[in-house]
Amino acid sequence: MSQATYDAVALYSQIGWAVVFMIALVWASKKFAGPAVMAAQEATNRRIAEAERHRDEAKAALDVLQLEIDGAARDAAAIRARSVDFAMHERETALAEAREAGERALRNAAGELDRARAAAREALRTELLEKALDLAKTDARARIDAGYGEKLVADFVSSIAKGSN
Repeated sequence: MSQATYDAVALYSQIGWAVVFMIALVWASKKFAGPAVMAAQEATNRRIAEAERHRDEAKAALDVLQLEIDGAARDAAAIRARSVDFAMHERETALAEAREAGERALRNAAGELDRARAAAREALRTELLEKALDLAKTDARARIDAGYGEKLVADFVSSIAKGSN
């Protein structure tokens, strides 16, 4: 056989064994590595599915929390409005009570003023009467002598006597 034939057989032999090796490599990878790759892929898919489920749950929880936040904001606005209304009502009530107390105090002061004026008038009248009586006594002592006094006493006694008849 010629050298060219040996070279061709050697070349085809290398190609054949390379093809056999490739087939054996593909078969071995499918037989042994394939299940591991598939298990890893399934585990990764499960983790992805779990992560998506967690994401969806988190979105749902976020939506619920957002609704609660919106509700709390509405509640806060309602409380704020009620507190403003309550404060205005309390203010009006306090003003009305203060106004009423002031008017009552003014009426009481006017009554006290009238009573004080009446008491002052009475005190002035009493003082004027006392001074007038003192002046009259002094004037009467100066004008009346003993004889005139006896005549007055006699007239008084006779008027009493006439009145008892």
